Amino acid sequence: MSRRRRPWAWILVIAFVVMPLLELYVLIQVGQVIGVGWALLLIVIDSVIGAWLVKREGIRAWRELTQTLQQGRSPHRELADGALVLLAGSLMLAPGFVTDAFGVILLLPFARPIARKVLSAFIARRIAQGGFGTAEGYVVGGFGPGGFGGSAGAPFGYSGDPRGRHTSPGTASGDVVEGKVVDD
Repeated sequence: MSRRRRPWAWILVIAFVVMPLLELYVLIQVGQVIGVGWALLLIVIDSVIGAWLVKREGIRAWRELTQTLQQGRSPHRELADGALVLLAGSLMLAPGFVTDAFGVILLLPFARPIARKVLSAFIARRIAQGGFGTAEGYVVGGFGPGGFGGSAGAPFGYSGDPRGRHTSPGTASGDVVEGKVVDD
């Protein structure tokens, strides 16, 4: 396994081994203190409150996104908030107190700017390292040197050519590069 993929392996171990064990431990501890029935009821109530918060904050994030787009501004903050609300909702769906606590923290409006800075730093670092995965020099997933696209300064690889030709990185505007596909 390459050095670059090791952090993902640790994240998977934490997500699928450590977190369930931690959730089970916390559930048992809470069950011993307040009783198993009350602990299960508390998880259900926690999930209902979390679903209500996700709905409320999701609607709020959507409203802010549409308002920003109507004003013609860049919606980077609103998109990050939407992603954080989606992540919080996913955490709230997982049964347990620990993931619910992280989900609630991400839903709170005063805590979201901190999470947004962490998310922005993570994405910026990934883009600076060459995107979210590369294949023979081309960035997979559309994150290239020009941001969200292939050519610098053009979103989604659009070159502005009125004939609709795509400009690839490393070619002059409108140049056609001949080639053939070799199947391994």
